[in-house]
Amino acid sequence: MKKKHLEIALERVTGFEKPSAFLEQYATPATIAAELLYLAFMKGDLTEGMVYDLGCGTGMLAIGAALLGAGEVKGFDMDESAIKTAQQNADRMKVDVEFVCSRVEDVSGSAKTVVMNPPFGAQVKGSDRPFLVKALEVADVVYSIHNSGSYEFIKRFINPAVITERYHAGFPIRRTFNFHKKDIEVVDVEIYRIENNRQ
Repeated sequence: MKKKHLEIALERVTGFEKPSAFLEQYATPATIAAELLYLAFMKGDLTEGMVYDLGCGTGMLAIGAALLGAGEVKGFDMDESAIKTAQQNADRMKVDVEFVCSRVEDVSGSAKTVVMNPPFGAQVKGSDRPFLVKALEVADVVYSIHNSGSYEFIKRFINPAVITERYHAGFPIRRTFNFHKKDIEVVDVEIYRIENNRQ
């Protein structure tokens, strides 16, 4: 599947019914999801082994991984309503993904690859940190989206894991909550590929 076709397919993923500002529940745009997933696909990080999507929301990254041929995919989110929507999305798009209602701290098992769009920490400072900690605990390779300018912090925080790729992108956020002033605001983000140095 070409990246453009993946993006078109992911446009069909239904978003949050009642998004929470506190949980920073913004749907990952199909353009950004396709960018991250295609990078993982081209690096061979989706085709072998388990793929976890931490904080999967309504399933955008998990479903995209399955569409690109990932053998086993699990999505984890603490929001029961989001998990239900994610399962409906996967069923409608005819992909096999297991969705689990769980806090990120309680995720167990192991994966070859984690894909995730964690909270940026706009509402609760440092809320991306438990996601990075868990991703490095369970996976060999991590793909993650963060606010632009996070490079130095992430490099220190993940040590001894290493950043092998970093891409800049524009993340369009649609007006979702009362405090949003614009119909669409484009936030500068960075997509990271992180390799774990676990022994």
